[in-house]
Amino acid sequence: MRPANEALIVIDVQNDFCTGGALAVPGGEEIVPRINALLDEFQTRVFTQDWHPADHSSFADNHEGKKPHEVIDMPYGPQILWPVHCVQGTAGAEFHPELDAAKAHHVVQKGFRPEIDSYSAFFENDHETPTGLDDYLSAKGIDHLTLVGLATDFCVLYSALDANRLGYAVTVVEGATRGIDLNGSLEDARQAMLNANIVLEP
Repeated sequence: MRPANEALIVIDVQNDFCTGGALAVPGGEEIVPRINALLDEFQTRVFTQDWHPADHSSFADNHEGKKPHEVIDMPYGPQILWPVHCVQGTAGAEFHPELDAAKAHHVVQKGFRPEIDSYSAFFENDHETPTGLDDYLSAKGIDHLTLVGLATDFCVLYSALDANRLGYAVTVVEGATRGIDLNGSLEDARQAMLNANIVLEP
């Protein structure tokens, strides 16, 4: 068992990000056994869940003439447009059925504000609006985080960088993550994490 000051953060292991899902990450479901094996090592386990309304501004379908993976300018900066995914209350938004989600102590739902996307477990994409996770962890005296989940180059990356910026020691278990890899984004993400002194474990 890890010390009480360490927590496991399981990022977005949901049906829509796994094979057959609306925004499938290649091999997304392959990490589930590794994550399940890690759960019992940690005294605090937090799961995040993409939880979008159907009219979310990050969905390409909500912008006439736009296609998935096009980029538009939003008030908070550039926004990649995505296929409709993880809509609140749908099967696609549920945790993968083989993930032992009953072991989560706390679930952070993100991306529920229609006007702004949310990759990070800590902040919306304006990097200012908090999800409440930092307060939850701080109240427990947690200062070291291990991150796993989907996708390495988006929600895991943003969560790791925000955690680092907030002063947490951060480890990402690469063997328990998978990436989307848009135009080299996976290698860019690895380099960004290494540059921030985030520990990458196999």
